[in-house]
Amino acid sequence: MSLDISVIISTYNQPIWLKKVLIGYEQQTFKNFEIIIADDGSTKDTKDIIEYFKADSNLTIKHVWQEDKGFRKTRILNKAIKKAKASYLIFTDGDCIPRADFVVTHLKLKKENSFLSGGYFKLPLHISEAISEEDIKTQRCFDKNWLLNQGLKKNFKINKLTASGFKEQFLNTMTPTKATFDGMNVSVWKHDVVEVNGFDERMAYGGEDRELGERLMNLGIKPIQIRYSAICLHLDHERSYVNETALNNNKSIRKETKKHKRIWTDFGIIQNG
Repeated sequence: MSLDISVIISTYNQPIWLKKVLIGYEQQTFKNFEIIIADDGSTKDTKDIIEYFKADSNLTIKHVWQEDKGFRKTRILNKAIKKAKASYLIFTDGDCIPRADFVVTHLKLKKENSFLSGGYFKLPLHISEAISEEDIKTQRCFDKNWLLNQGLKKNFKINKLTASGFKEQFLNTMTPTKATFDGMNVSVWKHDVVEVNGFDERMAYGGEDRELGERLMNLGIKPIQIRYSAICLHLDHERSYVNETALNNNKSIRKETKKHKRIWTDFGIIQNG
């Protein structure tokens, strides 16, 4: 049977968070999808978690790994894209627990010549650590009252977890946040990603996913805002891989992409030489 969706999950040395995320995918109401874990050089602890789920869950999982030579997320994502069997892709991260309707929402809302820009609800570290397997299985970790009881501070963004029906659509339409290609929660047709040659492998951390989205938009692919519809919980962690040199390099590449309305990168899935 053909697969409807390939979910590409990027990860790097966060096995505890990845375990919670994979438990989240076990709860999906829609089942006909595969998971491809794009692993940018994690140690054996991550492999052990993946092997456990391969053996003891109903998930279809592929583990695509490369040696740790610094931040090379774009490279491993391009490898994962090539492994994807489905015609439609969801990109997300190994620190984002999906709500039970996450995959089916992307599936229902997908459109030709478009990509879907989903939302995430960022949790503080103490709640990220407190979430248990049972909290994910019962979905109470997505419940506003449960989170407030754990010490979450109330703010407007909690509407991401509570909005439905007209309010959900209204907030998607009226939010001042632009629909962008954010690698935590975005979905797109595989053939569109291939047409722009995937991620630019020159790019390290900082807007590397948005640059792909900018090339897609230059191709005529329309971004659609669904940040109040397709929800995941973003678990907190430090980012030791952030550096100013890489950020400035990424900004320079994005500037060129916008200036010249570039569609194709010579540093993507297909490379000469």
